[in-house]
Amino acid sequence: MTLLKPGDKFPSLSVEVAGGGTLQLPDALSGRNGVVLFYRGSWCPYCNAQLRAFERAHDSLAEVDAAVVALSVDDEATALTLIDKHRLRFPIGHSADAYAIAAATGAFVNEERGHLESTGFVLDQTGAVVVSVYSSSAIGRLVPEDVVGLLRYRREHAGRL
Repeated sequence: MTLLKPGDKFPSLSVEVAGGGTLQLPDALSGRNGVVLFYRGSWCPYCNAQLRAFERAHDSLAEVDAAVVALSVDDEATALTLIDKHRLRFPIGHSADAYAIAAATGAFVNEERGHLESTGFVLDQTGAVVVSVYSSSAIGRLVPEDVVGLLRYRREHAGRL
């Protein structure tokens, strides 16, 4: 399993989006900063809190030109219920193949339940990884305040990075 580190190109992933359509990552985020979140499932209270936090940070993320995409192994009906429950405005992927995603990104898979563990990536406008956060269980994940702060810092210090 290879972990993605800063500077690595985010691998090409096809994401089925709840409500219809498919996103090709990282191409769908091209030209913007990207936040890619793998969440354990709609049943996970920590994942629900993280997704709600990213939704509440919508305006702050827009200020730093960041787009969010999240995905899990949940089926489409479950993903649609989650979107409605939290009024999520960013794309939520469903029916992800946990093992294929783990092979491509280094994300951990819960062997008992077959779901991805919480994993987050911040991508630059070219699709390169800026930061990766891997969790092996329920806690340890990206928070929107850190993402916004990091992207502001990178914008303000662009010539010096």
